[in-house]
Amino acid sequence: MTEAPWVRDTRQSYDAIAPDYEEYARGDLDAKPLDRAMLAAFTETVRSTGGGRVADIGCGTGRIAGHLHSCGLDVFGVDLSPGMLEPARRAYPHLRFDEGSMTDLDLEDGVLDGIVAWYSLIHIEPEHVPGVLAEFHRVLAPGGHLLLAFQVGDEPLRMTEAFGRTIALDFHRWSPDRLAELLVGAGFAVEARLVREAYATERTPQAYVLARKPAERQA
Repeated sequence: MTEAPWVRDTRQSYDAIAPDYEEYARGDLDAKPLDRAMLAAFTETVRSTGGGRVADIGCGTGRIAGHLHSCGLDVFGVDLSPGMLEPARRAYPHLRFDEGSMTDLDLEDGVLDGIVAWYSLIHIEPEHVPGVLAEFHRVLAPGGHLLLAFQVGDEPLRMTEAFGRTIALDFHRWSPDRLAELLVGAGFAVEARLVREAYATERTPQAYVLARKPAERQA
């Protein structure tokens, strides 16, 4: 299968900035209490339904997977960029990190009890997002939960330079209502939405959506 140019550009861009990004993002949750609150809500929700396997899809340098593990979840990471996975494996040698794409997850149907896509869906071309959400739905067990984090807005941001390196990254911003519509269309039930204002280092408001794959009905 021929790889789409935007997939190639995303991988190559993150490979290029991986060492700088790892240092930049280290400890960023410390100053973001609402981010931690949403991750805590996700953790409690997954644990209240029996726990199980959780995937951090688009895990980057592993900081969210590491945080979720410290909260008691059985978590592993998946990322498109081998360059980003290198620091993840160094920082969290006790966790598993796989190279892969959220557009075609190498996972069996219904094997996960939770998925976090923390600022990773933003790099998917909008016309491909319904397919990605359907893929998330496929690999989640009935009753499993999905947490999305993303920037709010209508216009994408194109970045061609970061940390002094040439890149080609598109950041697709979303309306929480529109993303909720797509989640429902993919078979999810939306349980919560949170929008917060931008911090000083951010360009736009940020949003989080928590959704659930409905449990199978009893016959």
